[in-house]
Amino acid sequence: MTLVSSFEFQLQAFRSAFTRQSFAHLVTIVTGWILCRRRTVTQMLIAADVVGTVHHSIFHRFFSAASWSLDRLGLILFRMIEPYLSGTCLLALDDTLAHKRGRKMYGVGMHHDPLLSGQGQEVTAWGHNWIVLGVIVCFPIWPGRTFSLPVLVRLYVNKKAAAKWKIPYRTHNELALEMVHLLCKSHKNRHFHVVADSAYGRQHVLLKLPANCDLTSGLRMDAQLHDAPPTEYTCRPGRPRVRGYRLPSPKQMLQKGTRRLNMNLYGRKQNLDLAETKAYLHDVPNRPLKVVAVQPLQAGCKQRAFYSTCHEATAEQVLSWYAQRWSLEVTFHDAKQYLGFEDPPGWTRRAVERTAPMAMLLYSLIVLWYVQYAAHRKDWPRLPWYRSKQTASFRDMLSALRRESLEEAFLTRPEEPIPLSKYEKTLRYLVDLAA
Repeated sequence: MTLVSSFEFQLQAFRSAFTRQSFAHLVTIVTGWILCRRRTVTQMLIAADVVGTVHHSIFHRFFSAASWSLDRLGLILFRMIEPYLSGTCLLALDDTLAHKRGRKMYGVGMHHDPLLSGQGQEVTAWGHNWIVLGVIVCFPIWPGRTFSLPVLVRLYVNKKAAAKWKIPYRTHNELALEMVHLLCKSHKNRHFHVVADSAYGRQHVLLKLPANCDLTSGLRMDAQLHDAPPTEYTCRPGRPRVRGYRLPSPKQMLQKGTRRLNMNLYGRKQNLDLAETKAYLHDVPNRPLKVVAVQPLQAGCKQRAFYSTCHEATAEQVLSWYAQRWSLEVTFHDAKQYLGFEDPPGWTRRAVERTAPMAMLLYSLIVLWYVQYAAHRKDWPRLPWYRSKQTASFRDMLSALRRESLEEAFLTRPEEPIPLSKYEKTLRYLVDLAA
């Protein structure tokens, strides 16, 4: 069984990152990954219909021992996304939890579970914590709809697990900065703009951002804000001021005076009371920021504050940039639900660090394939209970890829007659695939 030729042509972009034999194994694994239901290596081999042709241990070693770089694949994938980018490249940065079982698996530990936490109660769960850097793209065929296409992934190992596996402990911010620097360094002539929540917007990130990168993130409501430091010399004894005079915090900004704003955020119209200013953070006194504090008028919504290193931007732009970060949460949901991001059971370090992230890269590849080769068909199921559905979901894209692969493999008319035994084998394969 092979995938549709247009998707295999797309995979050719990764050929330079592998040896000839390893690339053939990659094609087999990707084929099985897309067609199977549970993403283990053995199930992929069954779905790809290669059981017995090559020993299965070779495909296990593809992740645990083969010489290839996940970062290199991510940079190649970014070059495939570049034709759809214009101007500044917007990046989404966040982390997600993949639930796991077993204590011998590399990198597992107790991490914050955002799905179970809430109402002031923090819940932790056993698993892997993945930090993902994705490119925010708006395709011309779907104006107003944004995608976050993952390109780089890092595994966060907490302090207890790092001590157990005898590796240096690295924080979320350090791993995130490593990915941002890698992407910015490989494309020095392009300007980037990272959108992340407040966990990735602290002083450690602000002080070490690449020169060709900006940041928009959340901010504490009681953050210490300052005016610009004075430039003129005064007769006051002692060293010159590093920070300007203290400014109101975001919470005080909302109390002093606001303006009403109505704009489309997260797919719906929202009414906000808004206050904005240009300020400097106490811990980063040399970088001007655009600070925006909002009070949503909907019941149950709390006050929020945001900042952007693009200090000349408007408040509407800052809120719009931050809202696009939500597209990465949609990517996490789809990768777990339809590509088995949490399924791979590998337990060695290299197998863990390279198997699950393959689902994230496949998500980007499938979306790019659909936009290039299948979006014009618009043949997703027209169901009466989805009255407002205008574009294909990721599930529709994955189904289209599977359907076209099966049609090309089994329904195209061959030049020579096919024996009945081959039709029986094909029918048996399709029944096994659906079972």
